[in-house]
Amino acid sequence: MSLERLRREYGYDDWANREVLDALTRSGTPPPSCVSWLAHIVGARSLWLARLEERPGTLAVWPTLGLSELGAHLADLRLGWARFLERCEDSELERVFAYTNSRGEPWTSRVDDVLAHVLLHGAYHRGQIASALRAGGFPPPSTDFIHAARKGFLAR
Repeated sequence: MSLERLRREYGYDDWANREVLDALTRSGTPPPSCVSWLAHIVGARSLWLARLEERPGTLAVWPTLGLSELGAHLADLRLGWARFLERCEDSELERVFAYTNSRGEPWTSRVDDVLAHVLLHGAYHRGQIASALRAGGFPPPSTDFIHAARKGFLAR
């Protein structure tokens, strides 16, 4: 996968997460599980970025964050991921790096595998959020990639 494509997909991921935050905020009192899942998306994105940048993480993988805090974290992550992907070169995608997971276990992974995981992980949990919102009587946001592309929400 090209870096140009990854940058576009990370732009989509950021847009989709902000759409979910907006939907949760508009709902007034969203199901607590939805806020928890979005906080987990934020925590995991933050932790993976820290691992890729070989620095300590600043958030737990399952942080306790309120809706007002999530917006600021999403804005920080938008900038952090954009900077990382701008500095990244094609050769970096195949780099294998070592890290310790949240259970304290040592692992190694390829950069491109982690980048794909972060995108898929967010989509998975946004699906959970949409299902829980619908079950709770709230309208879920439309966060499909093709919707974002058709509406011009993504950079070219």
